Amino acid sequence: MQAKLGTMSDHDEVSLEVLDGLVQASFTVMALVGQVATAHEMSLTQLRVLAILRDHEPKIAELAAHLGQERSSVSGLVDRSMRRGLVRRERSNDDGRAVRVSLTDEGRALITPLTAEIAGLVLPMIRRLGAAEQRRLATLLGRLLDGGIGQVGTAGK
Repeated sequence: MQAKLGTMSDHDEVSLEVLDGLVQASFTVMALVGQVATAHEMSLTQLRVLAILRDHEPKIAELAAHLGQERSSVSGLVDRSMRRGLVRRERSNDDGRAVRVSLTDEGRALITPLTAEIAGLVLPMIRRLGAAEQRRLATLLGRLLDGGIGQVGTAGK
């Protein structure tokens, strides 16, 4: 339900300002991350897959849900990453029908320079804030993303 501009409360106006700021910041950060992905001849989604696999070994279905994509699309992404030697598929120990995806040594080795390149592009934006503001922003972003809200398809759950 969208508030009409003429009848918005002060809270609604602040929420729209926050929404606008979050969306603009997201677009800016994603453009910078996209530059890094392009420099390494991968799509933004392939880079996201590597970032997810840095800390997790999800089943294909879990990876697809996290990315907000169909399993077949994610399977293709995984296939392309496998051909580059960055990821591997393994049968799940808890479900023989399912396949888990994980980073290879080569994929894990690529994470460090990718992270450094992204940091080199994004940190100048963050450094516009003082240390206390950075801590507050980290806290607020953590609260926004807590409980899976940051996962595609889970907002409001």
